[in-house]
Amino acid sequence: MPRRTDIKKILILGAGPIVIGQAAEFDYSGTQACKALMKEGFEVVLVNSNPATIMTDPEIATRTYIEPLHIDILEKIIEKERPDALLPTLGGQTALNLAKDLYEAGVLQKYGVEMIGANYEAIKKGEDRALFAEAMEQINLKVPPNTIVNSVSEGIEKIRDIGFPAILRPAFTLGGTGGSIVYNIEELPMKLENALKSSPIHQVLIDKSLIGWKEFELEVIRDKADNVVIVCSIENFDPMGVHTGDSITIAPAQTLTDKQYQILRAASLAIIRKIGVDTGGSNIQFAVDPHSDEFYVIEMNPRVSRSSALASKATGFPIAKVAALLAVGYTLDEIKNDITKTTPISFEPSIDYVVVKIPRFDFVKFKEADPTLGTTMKSVGEVMAIGRIFKESLMKAVRSLEIENPYLFLKSYENLSYEELIKHIRMPNPERVFYIKEAFMRGVDIEKIHEVSMIDIWFLHQIKELVEAFKEDMPFDEDVVFELKVLGFSNKEIAKKFNKQESEIESMLESLSPTFKAVDTCAGEFKAYTPYYYSSWEYPYFHINQKEAIFDND
Repeated sequence: MPRRTDIKKILILGAGPIVIGQAAEFDYSGTQACKALMKEGFEVVLVNSNPATIMTDPEIATRTYIEPLHIDILEKIIEKERPDALLPTLGGQTALNLAKDLYEAGVLQKYGVEMIGANYEAIKKGEDRALFAEAMEQINLKVPPNTIVNSVSEGIEKIRDIGFPAILRPAFTLGGTGGSIVYNIEELPMKLENALKSSPIHQVLIDKSLIGWKEFELEVIRDKADNVVIVCSIENFDPMGVHTGDSITIAPAQTLTDKQYQILRAASLAIIRKIGVDTGGSNIQFAVDPHSDEFYVIEMNPRVSRSSALASKATGFPIAKVAALLAVGYTLDEIKNDITKTTPISFEPSIDYVVVKIPRFDFVKFKEADPTLGTTMKSVGEVMAIGRIFKESLMKAVRSLEIENPYLFLKSYENLSYEELIKHIRMPNPERVFYIKEAFMRGVDIEKIHEVSMIDIWFLHQIKELVEAFKEDMPFDEDVVFELKVLGFSNKEIAKKFNKQESEIESMLESLSPTFKAVDTCAGEFKAYTPYYYSSWEYPYFHINQKEAIFDND
């Protein structure tokens, strides 16, 4: 289908100021979309209150307004510009909420502005906790046992049906703002009052706690012809109870069986169709019982999200660009993949590497903030690393953190007692992976760490195997050093292992070099024309067949 010709001018709303939970990823997404629409010949009117963005560069849009993102200001801009359509799904929760407000105030109807990408009903059903739960029930999918409340007194009365611990989820908020875990009736009134204040519609969902269940997220794209693709599956390192923005996340999902993945995939297709996101992307979150195939639908965002930006970079699939083109009438099979130049974007990405994202925190600047992680997002950014195996990606991601000592095996916690160490592993915090490494270094068994953290055994085995490789008594030779590089160890860490100077490691590796792999969306099945590469240490194919690897590389 050709693009729509009845639309000439499109209004796009930015995300506004950079805040925790809503930062540069929406500048990335919005800029992608603006460029795509401009290339297609549309006039783009951009409104964003934050001038410190790429999207507010004069060349990105036809006209740019750096004005407060407020409904009265937006009405004046709409009155002056008379856009044919509003695309609300690219500016985070800010843009989505403003689009809803403009519709409910009658502004869009007054000036004949059509909402594209996601209509008002889809936004309502995706963001309103009661309507979303009702929609899931209609397609025979389960949400956690819950109740909707609009006051503290109502919450105190209804909590009896849910029990403790329970999770408070305010409606129409970003990054879990105002949400929390409630463990007893004494702390409910204060936490619920805060949650109600955080919701623009003064509505809070009280969920049965699923702490300890595994959390997964699927990035989904749909077009007007009802073609749907899953761009990427993402798994949280931390179990339920930690906001996905504050957890280490891994793509693709590592611990799902194929059966479980197909169940979640089928559920995602049913959800995006039921909610009615006609064109564009959504991310859908699931909780999966670690001991069975049982799962619950947690929530969805009927818009491009921070996870969409991560998925785009992880797979090479330009979610925001595609979402913008779908909104103006194209279908997935009509959009060419920028990387292969020949395959349509309707091909689901298939990746032959592992991506690890680690959030960044800055509690030094926010001295009164509690570093314990929960359902409200506290990270101020994130790093992403790509490798052939999880171990390598994790080690590379840790080294990317801008912290005092960004090396998993150069940081020691010898001053901590066993009890203190276990406490730090039990309570989610930014350095949890370092504490887990320290516990393995001291010989704590994997069952104990799983018991207190509820982190999946597979991930714990990966860290334990890194510890065993670091501690094992091995000869200092080229083969061993190369195998440690394959596992993701830095030269500094290898030097510490063998009590050598870093320069000695560098000299040993002078005749060897890492390989460079393309992020090609299709696992090498088609030729890639992308300049997007990652480095990785690995033996050439002929060598790996002749030599047995020293370590189990996944």
